[in-house]
Amino acid sequence: MQKFGFYTEEEPISIYPFSPVYHVMLEKGDVIVKKTQRPIERAYRLIEYTTFLSDNGIKVVTPVNLNRHNPQTIDGETYVVYPYIEGSTYTGKDNEIYEAGKFFGRIHSHSPKENVYQLEEYDVYDFTVEEVEESMQNIERNAAKYEFVLDSVQHKEKLIQIVSQQEELQNSNLPNVVTPYDFKANNLIYTPEPYLIDPDNAGWIPRIFDLALALLLFHNELSTAPDTIFTPEQWKLFLSGYNKSVHLTDLEHSYWQKTIEHVFLDEVMWLLEEANEDWSDPSQRMLFESLLRVLMDASDYGIE
Repeated sequence: MQKFGFYTEEEPISIYPFSPVYHVMLEKGDVIVKKTQRPIERAYRLIEYTTFLSDNGIKVVTPVNLNRHNPQTIDGETYVVYPYIEGSTYTGKDNEIYEAGKFFGRIHSHSPKENVYQLEEYDVYDFTVEEVEESMQNIERNAAKYEFVLDSVQHKEKLIQIVSQQEELQNSNLPNVVTPYDFKANNLIYTPEPYLIDPDNAGWIPRIFDLALALLLFHNELSTAPDTIFTPEQWKLFLSGYNKSVHLTDLEHSYWQKTIEHVFLDEVMWLLEEANEDWSDPSQRMLFESLLRVLMDASDYGIE
């Protein structure tokens, strides 16, 4: 706090349990202090991207002007100060879902054709069968603590099948976008239009990977959100907003189901494996149950 020129009588407490995120109340306007991409060179490239979005009418946080450097490297980590955005959180209403999809489509539609901001490229195609087997053992232990019904044999077989698809996806030449790659309801504030308050995971990523992540984890880690993934009807509503700005290619349509499976392997498997504190929450367990159903059958979640 002091490195950014903020002084508090008490040590601040993070408002987010999984990463340091501090709400600082100031006379001239509240701010958020949080980790961002490191090293500092990557943080500046991220800021170039978010500034570009903001300049094009996309509501996204960019660093506040201070009389100190912002961002800064502190103890080997990079921190940034963003404005605190006043508004309401997502609750799963139809208009919120549609507006979120529309907003997401606008972000993708503004992506440059090339990775001009030199953000990190997605390259997670190296999962092994051994990793899946170890992860399933940990997931089984988590589930057993809460008498959670888990068809571990079927789930393991499915995940092992997904491992075998990685090379095909890696070589598929799917269209890439520069994108925040963490488009979830807990990263949006409605003002009443959606405002992206956490762009710090941005990278150069296959476009439909980002769309699949929104499908699977949009409702994760937000108490005001429904305790399942989108219903098929809600997903169609989200897509109807998204498709206002984006026309997905035939290639993307052909790889959509495999993409859902791969993003589950990459982004959901570890969540089920490691989030012990989430397993203790009944609403999170219901979300996990809906995620596992979609793992086995995502046919109701197309992109037509």
